[in-house]
Amino acid sequence: MLKLSKLTDYAVVALVRLAQADEVMTSPALAQATGIPEPTVAKVLKILAADDLVVSSRGARGGYRLARKLDDISVARVIAAVDGPISLTACVDGGGCDTRGLCGLCGQWDAVNDAIRGALSAISLSDMRRCGQRHGAGSPGWGSERGSDREPGQGPDQGRGAAPAVRDISAAGRAEAV
Repeated sequence: MLKLSKLTDYAVVALVRLAQADEVMTSPALAQATGIPEPTVAKVLKILAADDLVVSSRGARGGYRLARKLDDISVARVIAAVDGPISLTACVDGGGCDTRGLCGLCGQWDAVNDAIRGALSAISLSDMRRCGQRHGAGSPGWGSERGSDREPGQGPDQGRGAAPAVRDISAAGRAEAV
């Protein structure tokens, strides 16, 4: 299973929240707004600042702000900033492999890796934000309208004609497609 690290998830949440604030936010304020522990927010912001995704300012009115618009930040860029290059296997892009002589698939994962990297590069954080807003993200009571068009007896994520099902995964109201 391919799975993003929690830090990458938190980085996306922090970046989208910074865009919603449209102002400088401190690490504690961002932690409170997202429900992510403050030490983790501080760590994520430091990583994002090192990769020029956020800008920090010091002083009494200091904090963090986006370095560019959400439209200009891809999911792939955030993953690379937090977790390093997107690489499905050790042999992708000419990397080392312990079983190179026996495997016979050396270099064959490159096409798969390129497709995944391309898909993640094509999705901006603005796209993520819009998707979340369609499901009620970022508003009080997020998810309360979910499933309102479902048939009797259907679960909350089984409405007809609904977008991909979403389930709350934190008190901050972040969501994950299921």
